[in-house]
Amino acid sequence: MYPGGEPRVDLINPLCILLLCGIGVLFIYSAQLSHVAGNDWKMQIFWVVLGLATYGVVSAINYKVFLEYAHFIYIAGIVGLLLTHEHSPISVEMMGARRWINVGITTVQPTEGAKIGTLIMAASILARSDIGTVRDSIWPLAKVGFVFLLPMLLIFLQPDLGSSLVFPPMVFALLYVSRLSEKFFLSAFAIFAVAIAVLGADIYGYSQHLERQRSADTSAEVVTGEYKSILPIRNYQRNRILTFVAPDVVDPGGIGASWNANQAKISAATGGATGKGLFKGTQAQLGYLPQAVAHNDFIFSVIAEETGFLGSAFVVGLFCLIVANGIRIAGLARDRFGMQLAIGVSVLFLVHFFINIGMTIGITPITGLPLPFLSYGGSFVLSCFILQGLVQSVYRYRKDFS
Repeated sequence: MYPGGEPRVDLINPLCILLLCGIGVLFIYSAQLSHVAGNDWKMQIFWVVLGLATYGVVSAINYKVFLEYAHFIYIAGIVGLLLTHEHSPISVEMMGARRWINVGITTVQPTEGAKIGTLIMAASILARSDIGTVRDSIWPLAKVGFVFLLPMLLIFLQPDLGSSLVFPPMVFALLYVSRLSEKFFLSAFAIFAVAIAVLGADIYGYSQHLERQRSADTSAEVVTGEYKSILPIRNYQRNRILTFVAPDVVDPGGIGASWNANQAKISAATGGATGKGLFKGTQAQLGYLPQAVAHNDFIFSVIAEETGFLGSAFVVGLFCLIVANGIRIAGLARDRFGMQLAIGVSVLFLVHFFINIGMTIGITPITGLPLPFLSYGGSFVLSCFILQGLVQSVYRYRKDFS
């Protein structure tokens, strides 16, 4: 307790995190119940325990320490991303992508460390800079832009489009709370609109390409082929977007690119109000929701099928509480750096929540973003605990206390 009886530790987020972790382990077990080698729930317990210990350590450190070492943390994150390159001796390729490095006892995904380092570095720049009009803020904006664009590019080239998409909302949130001129955001919105238009034109051209191929070979159920474009995105990424906006074009039979999305929506829709019951879901256990994704990217579909609307609403409520409480803590921060950290973490989690849950119910494209504290994965689980540990540190040291 602080003098006056104010609590030193925030209990809201830790309680929500514990509940989500328990739910995650339970439904990872359920998703793999019918699989012979389905023991990932045991590893998830290990990662959660390790994450809780890491959370305790990070939250006990005065967040101002991270301000002093921001450059080193950021550089470490970038080095991790560079080690995923195909010429790196410890780079690991899985499913056509190089997003992992082998550290001996396990593989880790440097993207998660890069997110943390980028947030800390950007927050440190903005905390040390005088932000006002765009003209007065050119140098800080240039530095923040570089800090975000470098890891975004490296992650995009792995390729990992989904993870690269979490950076823009985070940087704009940081700039917004820095009270940057509204002209910047109007200009950014205009650029964003142009980028969407260019992407839309590219996707339309790709859809026409598929239609022409289908006309040439009407027996093809799922059409693939080379499509040349000036945009540095791959056909499988275009397929994911088309699966969202025009599934009949890319996968008329529903057995190719749109299969996962369709099965995820079936899982969520068939849960009803109260669900089919714990361990009684059929989509994952019968293999309709593929084994490779049911326990990680599409864990929310398993939860929705077995617990229905009420269980899903409870999970969404926990997520909303974490984000809202993080924003509250940002308002209590003693300085701009603490506020930036809490806001950045909250927005990062919000993006993951919205995109992951959205793709399971068909309102966002499938991007492969996991769900914090619920999806299976070591690097991601640890990064979530570290990020929330930073928020707890901002709360603990909101007073002039050391």
